[in-house]
Amino acid sequence: MLIKQLVLRNYRVFNGPHIIDLAPKKREHDDNLRPIVLFGGLNGAGKTSILSAIRLALYGRLAFGSTTQQQEYVKELSALVHNGSSSGEQPDEASIELIFTYNKGGQEAEFTVTRTWQKGKRDKLTLQQDGKLIQGLGYDQCQGFLNELIPHGIADLFFFDGEKIAELAEDESGNILRTAVRRLLGLDLIEKLRNDLIIFVKRQQSNQLVESQQQKLAELENQIKELAFKTEKILEKADFTKLRIDLISKEIVHHETLLKEKDRLEKALRHECDSSLPYALAPKTLNILLEQIGTEIQIKQANSFEKELNQFLTQLKNDISYRSVSTAKIAAEAIEDNLRAYLADKPKGELLFDISEREAGMIQQSIKQDSLKAWQRFDLYRNELEQVEEQLEQAAANIARAPEDDQLMGIFENIRELDRQRENKRQEYRLLLEEAKHIKQKQLDYARQVQKAHDTARSQHSYNSAFNNARETINLLDRYSELLTQARVKTLSANFEVAYRKLARKEDLQLNAHINPETFDVELVDERNKIINRKLLSAGEKQIYAIAILEALAKTSGRDLPVIIDTPLGRLDSQHRDKLINHYFPYASHQVVLLSTDTEVDERYFVDQLRDDISHAYEIVFNAHTKSSSLKPGYFWKLTKEAV
Repeated sequence: MLIKQLVLRNYRVFNGPHIIDLAPKKREHDDNLRPIVLFGGLNGAGKTSILSAIRLALYGRLAFGSTTQQQEYVKELSALVHNGSSSGEQPDEASIELIFTYNKGGQEAEFTVTRTWQKGKRDKLTLQQDGKLIQGLGYDQCQGFLNELIPHGIADLFFFDGEKIAELAEDESGNILRTAVRRLLGLDLIEKLRNDLIIFVKRQQSNQLVESQQQKLAELENQIKELAFKTEKILEKADFTKLRIDLISKEIVHHETLLKEKDRLEKALRHECDSSLPYALAPKTLNILLEQIGTEIQIKQANSFEKELNQFLTQLKNDISYRSVSTAKIAAEAIEDNLRAYLADKPKGELLFDISEREAGMIQQSIKQDSLKAWQRFDLYRNELEQVEEQLEQAAANIARAPEDDQLMGIFENIRELDRQRENKRQEYRLLLEEAKHIKQKQLDYARQVQKAHDTARSQHSYNSAFNNARETINLLDRYSELLTQARVKTLSANFEVAYRKLARKEDLQLNAHINPETFDVELVDERNKIINRKLLSAGEKQIYAIAILEALAKTSGRDLPVIIDTPLGRLDSQHRDKLINHYFPYASHQVVLLSTDTEVDERYFVDQLRDDISHAYEIVFNAHTKSSSLKPGYFWKLTKEAV
């Protein structure tokens, strides 16, 4: 499959028609395609709208979840109609058109899917093949054709966002992977067929019951369906609540760690301020001080020398007076005059500090050496503190993006609020589980009553051929599911090992993966056959693990579909970003659509590392005045002529 064009009209932030070319272009020097089509936009500009529009065009109601009812679907569609500036005329309808090629049975055809809707009304769906409308297909037939062409469960492995990666990375229960594998193998369809056969068997038995029994049985069946649906809804809500608990707990630990580091750095800064650091803050004044201290040392040395000289001259005069030698006396006077002249050039003045040479040396050491080292340490601590404070602000911003969190004032208020939220969510989670358990028990009670009624019917009537065939088919489906799962899980394990080694780039680690065919739990095993605890992996390693799982599932599916990733690098550090940029995006598929912010695929990645793989790029620009977005060719930065 190759997506050629997407046309949006009044869809979400896009007002009016917007024609988007998604077909990869060939390289200048060979016939190979540049696989990547890059979209850049700030948060809220409309990147996610591109992904959601493609999913909606293909899958309709299923794009909002398998449990979405028709009435809910109509409300969701109404909310997707562009709602821009109140000053202009508000559109009442919207549409999505998707043009793609698909190779089926060796024959390539071009399909055009057009989905239109008005506020408060059901959508309309048309399907063209090679420019001609496919006749005789109603809405349900068109949707069924698309679902068969590109199964919804398979598409989830190719069209995903950063949240999908995060969910899979943090999924310790294996539920998400289990669902993905079941959809990949078609086990969900087999399970549906099996359930349909069971319903057929039970209806066959029900037809042999008396009218009162049939009525009671029908009531029980309806109650079972209602309770099963209600249980599924509650458990889905409980799973979401559990995820929120985990996220909030991690935010608390992250906040507390940052606060401890902030306190350590502030203490270190205060310690430097109490030591030699202040000397580095007034270099001119302290240089004057050092000059004054040096001058005073010279004055004290001159005074000491003059004192000793006077004693010597006095002694010399006394000796000459006893001898009465005029020549010696003249010589002594000459010596005294020369020495006086010599001392006249020496520094003189008042001693302001009158400190010893040892004390002067200590002051010079503190000012010239200790203060410089203290300033270097202070600058290091200050930079580290700025980084910690930025992380605290980022963590606070992450909390603020949570729908149910209020805008809080101050870091300590954030932590206290998170503690309260976590306890509330834990209480809500326990209540939801208890409610689900209670409803599930009622469902089981009704199911036992139904089974008891069927057991009574079986004891009273013989089986017909259809009944026997249905039961045999159920057993065959169970066996087929088991064998298919075992075979495909081996392929999935091998594909995962290749993908993980490529992305992790740990050549010295002979990593193997064991996937349990019953629980679908993934065990990472090193070269010593020691199981690696996934909980101990870093956040970046978990992300790499999740992407490797998605790539392995996609390759195991055998489908040649485009890969579309929204917010692909938001949760990764620079090292793991480099691995995805160099070893995943250029090779993920023949067509890769990336929806990125300027901090994910940044200037370095765009200009240097991905330039040979980018077919073309769009920048999504949001207009705050009209509350709508537009697309313009290019990205946040321009490629140089050599890079094009």
